[in-house]
Amino acid sequence: MGLTYARLKDQPKKLLALTGLTRAEFDDWLVAFTKVGQPNATLTQQGKPRQRHVGGGRKATLQLVEDRLMFILVYQKTYPLQEIMGELFDMNVSKVNDWIHRLWLGLRGALDELQVLPEHEAQAVAQAQRRTGQTVILDGTERRRQRPKSPEKQTLHYRDKKKTHTDKNLILAERKTRRVLYLSHTYAGTAHDKKIADHEDIAYLPNTTLYQDTGFQGYQPAVVHVRQPKKKLRGRELTAKQKQMMKTKAACTKASPRLMPAGTSPSPDQAALLHPMSPPPVSMSTAVLQSFLALFISCGLCLST
Repeated sequence: MGLTYARLKDQPKKLLALTGLTRAEFDDWLVAFTKVGQPNATLTQQGKPRQRHVGGGRKATLQLVEDRLMFILVYQKTYPLQEIMGELFDMNVSKVNDWIHRLWLGLRGALDELQVLPEHEAQAVAQAQRRTGQTVILDGTERRRQRPKSPEKQTLHYRDKKKTHTDKNLILAERKTRRVLYLSHTYAGTAHDKKIADHEDIAYLPNTTLYQDTGFQGYQPAVVHVRQPKKKLRGRELTAKQKQMMKTKAACTKASPRLMPAGTSPSPDQAALLHPMSPPPVSMSTAVLQSFLALFISCGLCLST
């Protein structure tokens, strides 16, 4: 018998380790996941007219909605090989792949239903801030990608500092709740944080307090109060105010959600370094929701899109 929610719901530590959610949080997600996952009464999953009523034919391995939600959460939280997922849930690898593609759409729909997807339009950030707060953190995040075959693309994506090929995104997170308000387009790893921020042209609420690191040196939106750490010069001491700023920035950076490696992204436009790729197909009210969106950034969620 494969892994089921019925077996784990009374084991909170194991449930949290495998899905990243407590039982109460899982139940909240389940309501939204069930709502968006209702089968179409007239069309099959392939978009063809139904020949039988919903539920007819061979029974699915994952019959219960809660088991389906746990399946996709376990995959996104732990990111195991599909062969391991097959052993855990007692199904063939080909079925594992089918379920991942099917359930990802439902999970994304559930996140949308819960209204926790970050904005992808820079001009919509101000509206999102009205629901959260005016103290935000802007940071660039990189993740490894497959080595491109084209020499031009290799040069575009290779980061000498990290000794690997990377893609980059900017995230804007609310400081107190750690909710990701905005997820930028995907850029080549060699693109500079400040240039990306200028290119994205994010619209902030007036009097926003923005914490950023020195990678954004010179980035100063008109309606924003920028808080940026200052480098200590040789032979000089930082003022008490500057030291406090450094501590605050360090705490903000530690609290800000980080994006995790997750598969291969689309190829960029070779015409310009700053030409963005297609935005991720997502894209954190509680900090738990935010941690999952960090996994969703890569296009197709590790599905080799």
